[in-house]
Amino acid sequence: MNAILSVVGKDTVGILASVAQKCANHKANVNDVTQTIIDNYFAMFMVINIDKLDIEFNDFVDELVGLGKEKNLEIHVMHEDIFNLMHKI
Repeated sequence: MNAILSVVGKDTVGILASVAQKCANHKANVNDVTQTIIDNYFAMFMVINIDKLDIEFNDFVDELVGLGKEKNLEIHVMHEDIFNLMHKI
């Protein structure tokens, strides 16, 4: 099972590292990542495998949202299936 993780906010050093570290801490594997910086704003999407999470998915989401609050970022995480359903026409 995969999840989609998005991060948006003012660019600062270490955003990708801190999000990737949080994923690694809970055994979520980063399968793909893309990021860009537009006029000092950072945007990133990750596809992460959550099959081996060592905590409940909702707790994992809460930790990432909390990380976003600490760093003044908007971080959202959702199951890939829900993400795909939201984007079907």
